[in-house]
Amino acid sequence: MAEQSVLSSEKKNTNGTFTGDGYTSLSIIYIVFSAANWIAPPIVAVLGPKFTMFVGSILYFVFILSFLKPMVWALYLGSVLVGIGAAILWTAQGNFLTINSDSDTVSRNSGIFWALLQCSLLFGNIYSYFVLKGSTDITDDERTKLFIGLSGAALLGVLCFLFLRKPVSTDTENLVNLSPSDQSERESPLQTIKRAFHLLRTKEIMLLSLAIAYTGIELTFFSGVYGTCISNTPQFGDNAKGLIGISGMFIGVGEILGGAAFGLMGKRTNKYGRDPIVLLGYLAHMAAFFLIFMNIPNGSPQDNTDSATYMTPSQYVAVFSSFLLGFGDSSFNTQLYSILGFMFPEDSSPAFALFKFVQSIAAAAAFYYKRIEWDTSLSDPRRRRMKRLAWLCMTVSP
Repeated sequence: MAEQSVLSSEKKNTNGTFTGDGYTSLSIIYIVFSAANWIAPPIVAVLGPKFTMFVGSILYFVFILSFLKPMVWALYLGSVLVGIGAAILWTAQGNFLTINSDSDTVSRNSGIFWALLQCSLLFGNIYSYFVLKGSTDITDDERTKLFIGLSGAALLGVLCFLFLRKPVSTDTENLVNLSPSDQSERESPLQTIKRAFHLLRTKEIMLLSLAIAYTGIELTFFSGVYGTCISNTPQFGDNAKGLIGISGMFIGVGEILGGAAFGLMGKRTNKYGRDPIVLLGYLAHMAAFFLIFMNIPNGSPQDNTDSATYMTPSQYVAVFSSFLLGFGDSSFNTQLYSILGFMFPEDSSPAFALFKFVQSIAAAAAFYYKRIEWDTSLSDPRRRRMKRLAWLCMTVSP
């Protein structure tokens, strides 16, 4: 979440000699991620889920290390590597979760995984807050402290993968298909792609693709843009950079609460179907975007700005908006996974591959779009088209 702010500060510290861009890096990550989803299943089949996760996590570790001394070539090479690492890690994770679950424990294990995953937002951003607290610009010393801590945590996680146990037994008849990797030994990558493109032509997937694309767009916003907006708001004072961590923490709180409510307590929340949950996420995001529009100055995604806002910028409103972003994201994603698994039980492998593909493409396009100078005017046809697309995806997704 701090990537763009860190790189913007590096540009200032080097008087513009460093030309790397965080939004470009993130767009590269998601472009590679989307493409690498198709080569991940055979890698898992050859290495197994345990060692595939180990290899994928090493690529994450290398990417984090590149921020200790930012260099343009290392930034963009690391972006490619972490895109590949993300694809094989997520695919292997789904396979590992599946083979260690049966029909009675898979929902519980999935909920526990989701909650633990989002806890990283809490711990990582707590550390980020204390490192960056009171800073208006991120110095070399602060950047070094931040990424030494994060790389140390990443290395610990990498080593933990080596100690994962092998599954004691597998209930092959009752396993629930959760990821595109479980059929990797039965289908070639080409067959998976063909099945995915066949599903893409169905009415159900075409409609769901709008909601999936929206999750990619809003992922772009809360993971890479909103933290930068907060850090570039001078009205927040000396604590602007530290608020990046606080914002990430409350996004995590929203994600964890949503994951617990819609995952661990799925039987209760599903009493009235999925529609109320999706509608709740839609309303949460509508409220979040309205508050951010009122609270954050125009131009803040690019640089510090004193532009007028519709209300006096409030740190509390900014943090509450973060919570709403996380809660809404968990609402959409948990239900999309549930819908895909329910509607395509026989074609879940290509369905989930298509989900990650569409989401990653949307995220990559949105990150690239963020490089365009931020302007609320509608004079540029490209901006009008992008805004209409984002609005369409969000409006149709419920």
